[in-house]
Amino acid sequence: MTDVKADAEALVPTFKFERLLNQDQAGRRTSLYGTIDSQPALLILERAPFPTSTDYFNQAPTSLRSIKNLGANDIYHWYLASSGSINPPNNDDDSFSDLKINLIYPCTEKHVKKYSKQGVRLVTETPAIYHDHVRPYMLAQRSAGRLNWVYNIIEGLKEVEDVIYRTPYNPDAPNQEGFLLLPDLNWDRKTLDALHLLGLVERRDIWSLRDLRKKHIPWLRHMKTKFLEATTKIYPSIEQDQLKLYVHYQPTYHHFHIHIVHVALEAGATQATGKAIGLESIIETLEAMGGDEEKGMDSITLCYTLGEASDLWNDVFGPLKSGGTVSPPQ
Repeated sequence: MTDVKADAEALVPTFKFERLLNQDQAGRRTSLYGTIDSQPALLILERAPFPTSTDYFNQAPTSLRSIKNLGANDIYHWYLASSGSINPPNNDDDSFSDLKINLIYPCTEKHVKKYSKQGVRLVTETPAIYHDHVRPYMLAQRSAGRLNWVYNIIEGLKEVEDVIYRTPYNPDAPNQEGFLLLPDLNWDRKTLDALHLLGLVERRDIWSLRDLRKKHIPWLRHMKTKFLEATTKIYPSIEQDQLKLYVHYQPTYHHFHIHIVHVALEAGATQATGKAIGLESIIETLEAMGGDEEKGMDSITLCYTLGEASDLWNDVFGPLKSGGTVSPPQ
């Protein structure tokens, strides 16, 4: 048995690479064609889960190679780095990077809750619950300075070099239909099948999809067209029907934004039912509504998922479920 295992383990180092066949799962699995002893062979490399030992986590940050900062804005920082033993030809070569790193420093208790393992609940938000409880919660979040990094981008103070497209910007005359497009901080900026861009609107009176009204339909369609055109211009190997646009509800932050991703991007929790709503579906919903131009998304019931550690669950939907008292927003 020992000889069989040893013989099998000895095969891998003798693999001679000839060509890349495919990369999928957002680049986390790679299929290679080559030879072993002049015989054709396939080598499929797939990232294993991270170890869970304390020793590993103590050493991981200090053992990274060739850390390259991709950007920094307020408390958010993002990087590429190499975790392997293969040294890149030079420190500026990020083609050997196999880790995308996000750093939040200093982080808040809300960040800790968001990234901690927790149970998930499906909640139903009626128009009454939205107006009486969720809207005040959003106001409290916006008043706590958690949108500084967004305003830094809009005002051209941060990430200026990353902006792919934006409408003309004049700080002295805000454009109610202005918007811009840039890479999302979760994208490594090189794996096109995992492309993830962020569309930010300039106006500050639209906090979420709940603020969208029938009168906004032409603006939403215009943004969709411009986002698709700009993305395919910057990344010409991507065609418009390889992109999907969606909005989160509840969003992580309450300033209206649109996600633009490659259709091949693995659909994890952030694209799942109960979190992501297609932009075209929102537009179609608005078009089908009766009423005047002020009729909007605040008049319908929405179902979505919440983590059990979230403030909305603990302060609003948990108490509503148990018949308790809803806590005022903090």
